[in-house]
Amino acid sequence: MRLRCAVLDDFQGVATTVADWTPLSDRVEVVTYTEHFATEDELAAALADADIVVTLRERVPFPASLLNRLPRLRLLIASGMRNSVIDYAAARANGVTLCGTESSSTPPVELTWALLLGLARGIVAENDALRSNGPWQSTVGADLHGRRLGLLGLGKIGSRVARVGLAFGMHVTAWSQNLTKERAEEVGVEPAPSKEDLLSTADFVSVHLALSDRTRGLLGAAELSLLKPTAYLINTSRAAIVDQDALLTALHEARIAGAAVDVFDTEPLPPNHPMRTAPRLLATPHLGYVSRANYERYYGQAVEAVEAYLAGTPIRLLG
Repeated sequence: MRLRCAVLDDFQGVATTVADWTPLSDRVEVVTYTEHFATEDELAAALADADIVVTLRERVPFPASLLNRLPRLRLLIASGMRNSVIDYAAARANGVTLCGTESSSTPPVELTWALLLGLARGIVAENDALRSNGPWQSTVGADLHGRRLGLLGLGKIGSRVARVGLAFGMHVTAWSQNLTKERAEEVGVEPAPSKEDLLSTADFVSVHLALSDRTRGLLGAAELSLLKPTAYLINTSRAAIVDQDALLTALHEARIAGAAVDVFDTEPLPPNHPMRTAPRLLATPHLGYVSRANYERYYGQAVEAVEAYLAGTPIRLLG
């Protein structure tokens, strides 16, 4: 009897085409779900007969309450090697092996710049106007060369975003709670004296911090009020780092020139969510990690993890 492997949130229907699952075909039945399960009850029902689950990033929480309802589950594979929504202790208590996959930082770096450039040059508004016979040239683009790019976080992704900013001729500053002068100099950017200084002087602010107790709500109403009215905010990291209500207020009251976000407090975004209609907002449906190369890595290594588990030698263990 073959084991059952459930692949969650395969929105594009590519999980079984970007990777070769045939080495498992005689031992594992793969079932993919292209729709998100909105409640724990729906998820528990769908996974009741699953021995293996492949979950995408941190979109689906696996708390103890869910894991306790999945007695057949033996292997849980998450894309990426960091996952804050899986209860590791509960998984171990239920005899579930946790594995992860590698994840490239290249796609979120590239999306960050797509969003920043889209904001700066009004790409979406101008494209919509052109296609609907609207006004010819209705926006005035914001220059990058000579402007100040402020980065919150200078890790793997932030440092690569910084180098692109330098290539555009921008003045790049960075801040994080642990940033050292040596690290900033290594990347070739200026360390900001404080978070407040970075926010008040930057023309573009881009968030590249991991979500933690220290960074949750890091940018609230008081911090957003420091931004210049001509400044733009870009967040491709985690929604909870920026107070969502405060951001919506800043956009509606034109306190900042605009924002671009790829992450939300609820994903997928509900149809009536205020982020869908907010002015001065360029939004994408969490595309930061979504690229062919990353999907090939995620699902290809998921196959490897299943093979290793069946052979008794799990690889890339989480926790």
